[in-house]
Amino acid sequence: MQSRLLLAVSGGLDSVALTHLCAQLQLNVAIAHCNFSLRSNESDSDEVFVIQLAESLNIEVFTQRFDTLNYAAQNKLSTQMAARELRYNWFQELATALNFDFILTAHHADDQLETFLINFLRGTGLDGLTGIPEINNNIVRPLLPFSREDIETYLKNANVLWREDSSNISTKYLRNKLRHEVVPVLKEINPQLLDSFKSTLSHLNDVADIVDESLNAVAKRAIVNIDDNGISYKVSEFKKVNNPHAYLYHMFKDFGFTAWDDILHLLNAQTGKQVFSETHVLLKNRDVLLLSELKDVVETKVYQITKVPEIIEFPHGKLDISEVEAVDDNSPTAMFIDGAKLQLPLELRKWQHGDYFYPVGMTGKKKVSKYLKDIKLSLVEKDQILVLCSEGDIVCILDYRLDRRFMANQQSSQIIKIELIS
Repeated sequence: MQSRLLLAVSGGLDSVALTHLCAQLQLNVAIAHCNFSLRSNESDSDEVFVIQLAESLNIEVFTQRFDTLNYAAQNKLSTQMAARELRYNWFQELATALNFDFILTAHHADDQLETFLINFLRGTGLDGLTGIPEINNNIVRPLLPFSREDIETYLKNANVLWREDSSNISTKYLRNKLRHEVVPVLKEINPQLLDSFKSTLSHLNDVADIVDESLNAVAKRAIVNIDDNGISYKVSEFKKVNNPHAYLYHMFKDFGFTAWDDILHLLNAQTGKQVFSETHVLLKNRDVLLLSELKDVVETKVYQITKVPEIIEFPHGKLDISEVEAVDDNSPTAMFIDGAKLQLPLELRKWQHGDYFYPVGMTGKKKVSKYLKDIKLSLVEKDQILVLCSEGDIVCILDYRLDRRFMANQQSSQIIKIELIS
């Protein structure tokens, strides 16, 4: 069965060429055109041109208008980044809703070179120097092997018209400045620049494969556990390699971290030291680094239980409180409490320093902080701990231990079951 292809068509030289090539090959295609409303009548004329192109080739066409400037302001993005985000989000929505197998864009070899130079000038790692991938999930760029000159020659020989975007002439944007002022000089120095560049990209991608292979080997040795709290990495494995800074960078760069010296210092830091990104935290916990996603914090919220039965929902699960006929075996997730010893309303809250309780199976009382330390919870795990209280006294540490003062037995006149459901 032939794949369904969605073509991203602006009306410019490269996308018009891609459209005609797909039509000549009789592929199952449709066109998607974005009107970013950035060039007034010119943007509208581009839209009309693309619609007419689709009609002339008997191809289905989808168009979408965006208020790009407003979107950029709301999301604190540059105009170029806002347009990129809008179009790719829309392309993916179309692909999902209408069952397109692939989205085709018309990036070519000159685009590849410009992107390389932009990343190089801004400072980048190896990933930024390996170029635009020809296939990236469902995004395919079939014209990458060809230069703009190749594409223009094809269209002129076929006597096909295209639209010129007037904004491409301005050197206001870095890409245009490189295109009009830098790349021509480089091509003058080396007329075979694009061929040389393709060779360089090939070598860089070979190196990237070696790096990935080495990273995977270290990750395989370093990762000791993956669970709901995150991923645990052996500190010792990073200390064994010749350049731990590089391995830490490549291992954790996709999680938004930027303070690489601080992360390197975690290897020799005391337990409890943390480094944060906007989305994740990397914690030194004894002999491991624990990578966790930042979650909603429940510490400021107190949940009131005013009646039995009751179900309380909170970010990490729900608590089912009900009356039962008999005591079953207590477990961390299901505890049986003497209802006569409870005083409503009960409170469900995050544990606090200074809290103490009388743990079942132990003598005397124990600080909650000491109990959590003894059972070797990490700081991330401790941050999720909730306690159930009656008139200020802790009834249980949810999901861990019941206070023996409130434990029910078969002689209890009212037996309350507290069950945690993840």
